[in-house]
Amino acid sequence: MHSDGPRPQPAVDIDEALLVLQSGTAQVLPEGGLADKLATARREGRPLRVKLGIDPSGAQLTLGHAVVLRKLRQFQDLGHLAVLIVGDFTGQVGDPSGKTSTRAALSAEQTAANSAGYFSQLMRVLDPDRIEVRRNSEWLASMTMADVLRETRHLTVAQLLERDDFARRYRDRLSISLTEFMYPLLQGYDSVAVRADVELGGTDQTYNNLVGRELQRAHGQDPQIVVTVPLLEGLDGVEKMGKSLGNWVGILEPPVEQYGKLMSIPDALVGRYARLCTPLHPREVAELETATAGGGPAAAAAKHRVARAIVALYHGAEAAEQAADAFAAVFRRRELPADVPEHPLPAGDPVHLPALLRDTGLASSTSEARRAIDEGAVRLDGAPLARAEYDVARAEVTGRVLQRGRRRAVRLGA
Repeated sequence: MHSDGPRPQPAVDIDEALLVLQSGTAQVLPEGGLADKLATARREGRPLRVKLGIDPSGAQLTLGHAVVLRKLRQFQDLGHLAVLIVGDFTGQVGDPSGKTSTRAALSAEQTAANSAGYFSQLMRVLDPDRIEVRRNSEWLASMTMADVLRETRHLTVAQLLERDDFARRYRDRLSISLTEFMYPLLQGYDSVAVRADVELGGTDQTYNNLVGRELQRAHGQDPQIVVTVPLLEGLDGVEKMGKSLGNWVGILEPPVEQYGKLMSIPDALVGRYARLCTPLHPREVAELETATAGGGPAAAAAKHRVARAIVALYHGAEAAEQAADAFAAVFRRRELPADVPEHPLPAGDPVHLPALLRDTGLASSTSEARRAIDEGAVRLDGAPLARAEYDVARAEVTGRVLQRGRRRAVRLGA
């Protein structure tokens, strides 16, 4: 699938573009390289070709999956071309990144079947008018043994063993197949085939992306810039977002459900979600971080701003406003008692919620309080606390309503 060609680039100051593109990144390699690429594209009057390898699956995309897609969209909004590489050939090898054992390979039929519902989700994030979709079987499937051996000259076994996952498995005497050793080479060759200017990826893809630079250099191309983005913590504020932990938000979830989940994130993560999950400008994100730092009503307002921005991104502004109204109706107007008694917070920071629930009479013991939290029966300002969220920064609870059930609630004083 190819677009009809990218629209002309909007006239954007390079410094302003760098502010947006580098915000929320883990690394940009080499340092200063992105500015040079942007200047070259401006001088040559062309868009940058920004590559992202995708692993199609039937799974619902989460906000964690969408972090790198949001970064790609920022490049698109600045006039550049997204080049999506569907790994229909490399999927039959299996990406070893971060694995402790050899990954099962997929058949060509499986990789094709997994693509079925994937692209409709991608287009919730990306601009379809600035996109080029390629399958790496286009160039990899036709390579001869001589072609492959020629490329292996550009990569040494010593370089491969510098990878953390390979080094760990080698040290622990765990199996590493030659096929897995080939994976970085194949992914790197994708960059040669599409003449990538920039490659995006998670931090677990840094090594593979740097291999692409080496192969491009060997083929006489200007090496790509590598931009990596961090992993997103889930609703619990601790672990990486994942369905198995129940701390995830899906991009296709209903607006009200998305909004309610997002209102449960810890105040400390409001700025991070704003930076990695919304289209808000970095200056707006900085303002939200400042507002959140003080806790209380300002932090709650900032969280509402982020929740509204994320829901609007995937469902539209009207749906976001309706979700905000529904949240207020369900979690505030309908369930909170009219007269909420105040209860002073105990000394110390952080606040241990099980003890607080016991002291306020919302639970008979700390063990009962922990069970209530884990069951989602305890709310803070109407948003359920995450499982095992027992210790919370004092600033995050000051002035807010702690609630268990429909009629049992206290407002927490300073």
